[in-house]
Amino acid sequence: MPEQLLTARGVGKTYGVRPVLQDFSLDLGRGEIHALLGQNGSGKSTFIKIVAGYVEPDDGTQISALGTDLRFPLRGREAQGLGVAFVHQDLGLLGSETVFENFLLSGFDPSDRVRINWSRRRSEVRESLESFGVDIDLDRPVSEASDMERAMIAIVRAIASLRGRDAGILILDEPTPYLPRDGIDRLFAVMREASAAGFGILFVTHRLDEVWAVADRVSVLRDGKLVANSAVADLDERTLVQQILGFSLDQYYPEQRPAATGAPVLHATGVSGNQVRDLDLTVGSGEIVGITGLLGMGWEEVPYLLFGATSGSGSIELAGKPYDIGHLSPAEAIRGGLALLPGDRLGRSGIGAATVLENVTLPTLGGLYTRGLLRLGKELEEVKAALEEFGVVPPDPHARFASLSGGNQQKALLAKWFRTNPTVYLMHEPTQGVDVGARKQIFERIAEARARGTSILIASSEYEDLAHVCDRVLVLRDGRVVSELHGDGLTPERISEQCFARASTGAESAGSPIEGVG
Repeated sequence: MPEQLLTARGVGKTYGVRPVLQDFSLDLGRGEIHALLGQNGSGKSTFIKIVAGYVEPDDGTQISALGTDLRFPLRGREAQGLGVAFVHQDLGLLGSETVFENFLLSGFDPSDRVRINWSRRRSEVRESLESFGVDIDLDRPVSEASDMERAMIAIVRAIASLRGRDAGILILDEPTPYLPRDGIDRLFAVMREASAAGFGILFVTHRLDEVWAVADRVSVLRDGKLVANSAVADLDERTLVQQILGFSLDQYYPEQRPAATGAPVLHATGVSGNQVRDLDLTVGSGEIVGITGLLGMGWEEVPYLLFGATSGSGSIELAGKPYDIGHLSPAEAIRGGLALLPGDRLGRSGIGAATVLENVTLPTLGGLYTRGLLRLGKELEEVKAALEEFGVVPPDPHARFASLSGGNQQKALLAKWFRTNPTVYLMHEPTQGVDVGARKQIFERIAEARARGTSILIASSEYEDLAHVCDRVLVLRDGRVVSELHGDGLTPERISEQCFARASTGAESAGSPIEGVG
């Protein structure tokens, strides 16, 4: 097996007349964790899809994986057969199939060719999930799993497919956006174990702190071209940001965060759901409140309960009007002044097959009718203005929503719900999977909204963001608020401390997910 497990030279991909990748080169060594960075739309996912065989590259592309030259177009699962495992940005799961059936998509053991040992296969899948601390019914349809559970299923499936090999490549395309901090720590531990066993890992992320936490080397793509390749130890954050954006980013978070002094506009009492227990919450006018915690502690359920998108109990009062959560519908919540940005961009939040225009105007379409006729010109004009305001690239209202990069999808969805002029904007992981430039734009829009008096509730596992953007942060444990941080006590370190205090992730007692690999 060569020391370079993956080599790529002259990689190109052109759609029509638009080049997405141009003369891209990359080397992934044995035992190396290599971060691939760049803004949304810079070509990272396109390169991974080329290696996986989903996209055929331009002529002249040369890629070798585990000592074998890839011949394009690739046959189905050709790269996987060589020992390359993938976690794609969209996770690559079939929602209509069960958890167990999705694991079977990664292939069968050669010993199963005559007769499949279903009992052994189920035991192996269960053990793989348990090694990551994932407790889920194998016969449950993936469509019923949470965002976090789906991410963990995809990650564990990829790692399990390398079991028993002497060498392999693990390619992770933004695996962490749906994972809370303890899930990320567990993933990084497994990545380090795999690299120590001689495996090569290509890791796409937008979180720069993750680069220093786990990567050995970093390559940066900008506008489809390789602009930097360096050892992580030789870089500082300012230099890396400049390489990604092409210019210096002097200020990341909004400069000022004035204290919210407005009267309460949202008051929730006794809110309960699958994980949340008897939550009481008050949000003032123009206040930004964060809510967070560890994996499975209930914080991610709160926005959906308040919006009537998840069944629960309790009551809320919006601008003085009471609502019973048990009977609250999303339509009624919107009429009452609530907006919800879900964490699943192509599931609960956006419609991939629809146009950007259709996605952006969906909740406000009724206001665009005059005497029963939809004013198409006005709709197009308003959407164009919204896309320009939120920096969506390309600012094309007629583009298919799924064709946008993740960060531009997120900006379009932010625009969609800001158009409703909400009193309270509920956000679940508003910056997940977006690059540093897009994150800055999102923070600016949040700051502008609070200056207009909009109240915002952010449910997120991004402790750094919460500490810099929020007026106060609530920490949930076992479905209940156990801490409220504000003022000088509102720091990323303090949030992390409160999340992990008296909590056990079970990682110490779990078996190694790559046991038997190498």
